[in-house]
This record gives sequence, C-alpha cells and structure tokens, in this order.
Amino acid sequence: MWLLNQVPLRMARLEWFYKLDKKIISGDMQIRMRRRAVLILVAGCALLAAGIPAQEIRDGETLLRAMHGRYQNNWYETLTFTQKSTTHNDDGTDTSEIWHEAMLLPGKLRIDIGAPADGNGMLVANGARTSFQNGKASDPHPFVHMLLVLGFDVYRQPTQATVDQAKGQGFDLTKLREDSWDGEAVYVVGGDKGDLNSKQFWVEKKRLLFVRMIAPDRRDAAKTADSRFADYRQLPVGWVAARVEFFVAGKNVFTEEYSEIQTNPKLDRAIFDPRQFNSQHWEK
Repeated sequence: MWLLNQVPLRMARLEWFYKLDKKIISGDMQIRMRRRAVLILVAGCALLAAGIPAQEIRDGETLLRAMHGRYQNNWYETLTFTQKSTTHNDDGTDTSEIWHEAMLLPGKLRIDIGAPADGNGMLVANGARTSFQNGKASDPHPFVHMLLVLGFDVYRQPTQATVDQAKGQGFDLTKLREDSWDGEAVYVVGGDKGDLNSKQFWVEKKRLLFVRMIAPDRRDAAKTADSRFADYRQLPVGWVAARVEFFVAGKNVFTEEYSEIQTNPKLDRAIFDPRQFNSQHWEK
C-alpha cells in the first residue's frame, strides 16, 4: 500500500515542479515527465487489482487473503464438468471411467460415477462426506476437502473461513517461502526448503492459483500424497485446472481430465442433499 499512498503526493509534486519551471523545461522534457506520472498511476492501479502487493504477502494467511482479493469478484459460484478418471495400476495398466461433477461454492461437491441412474457417487457438503453405492448411502463422515478449499472455495468464501480450515487440517501458515514449479515462481506454505513431507500447499505467484498440495496419504500415513493442479484454463469467470494428478510415494496413481466445463450453470441445491441423491440429477 505504500506505493499507492505515494501516488497523490508524487503527482502534486510533479505538477508543482512543472508549473514552477514551465518556462525553462523543454517540450520533450514535459512529455517525459507526464509519461512518468502516467506510469506511476498505472503501477498503483495494478497493485489495487492484485488486492495485496507482493511485498505484503509474508505468511500463509496473507497469501490466502491475496488469493481471495484477486478473484472475489471474478470467480464462478457453480461449476460442472465431465471427468475422465484414470487409475494407474501397479501392473502398468490403466483403468478409466467417466464421472460427472458439480460444484456449488463454497463447500459443496457432487460426483456421479458412471451413469447417474446407477446411484454411485459421493457428496461433500456441510463439512461431511457421504458415499453412495447402488443408490445406498453410507453414514456421513466429517470431512474437509482441502483441494476443494484451496483450489476453489478460497476465492468465494470469507478468508477467515479458509484460514481456519487450513489451520484445522494441520497446515502451518506461519511458514512461507518461495520456490519454482513448472517454470513458474510459486509460494510454498507449510514446508521448509527441501521438505517434501510436511503438510504444505503451493500457489503460483503470478496468477495466485493453487497448484500443489503435499500431505500424508490418507490410506497409509507413512507415505506422502502429492496432488497437482495442471493445465489451467481461463473461463468467462475464474480459472479451472483441467488436469489433476495424484501421486503417492512418487508414483502417479490417479489422473483426472476435465471436459464440457460450464461456469455458473443454474443448479438446484437439492442435488447436494444426500436424501435426494437418487432422485435429483443435473446431468443432461
């Protein structure tokens, strides 16, 4: 914010100097000085658009605030897409199936696995996860879907909610460093340099988009799970990573590829109600 506060003062000084020495400053000099004033104003506007200047991102909390500030007025509330889900088996073969996914941000995700009429899938809503098999629901389990939080919810919900969720899931927001990922500068929250085991998330510095999360594997805490958002595509509002890769102990075990991506489609909230999972669908 320091530079923004200096813009009016610098403009006033420049105008005073221009008037004082108007008779002795050449026409070219006047043009150069006015151009400089315009550049100062442009720089100030750029900082405003970014929400929080880079020099003020000092920890994980200020990074999350910057992410929210960048896109809070330019991010979708609902999103639907078709997903090709590929499991990479230990024997070297791949198994693929089609999933249909719908989001209502913040915090709601519906996945239909295969044909919706089969009644297979999952709901994440109201801090719980419910699975469905052949139309039968499991008991809901408390669940914070951190990929949903960091890749989507962060841009729509109040920042404090994201901060509380990240802290609650064991991310150390006091740790922030810079690194590079896929040729881009990134912020890393929660892990020191060289540490690829502690809970941490990575955010591209230029666009403030989430690109990576490292955490203990949910099935085997002795192994490290590494989730990566790739192939970001700009949408009419916001962005989406059209490819998500999941690694466990350094091996790619699962890949998601998105198509038929729709932003802000009209969705009935009933599709996110576990009691109506079998009777309410959004797919065409």
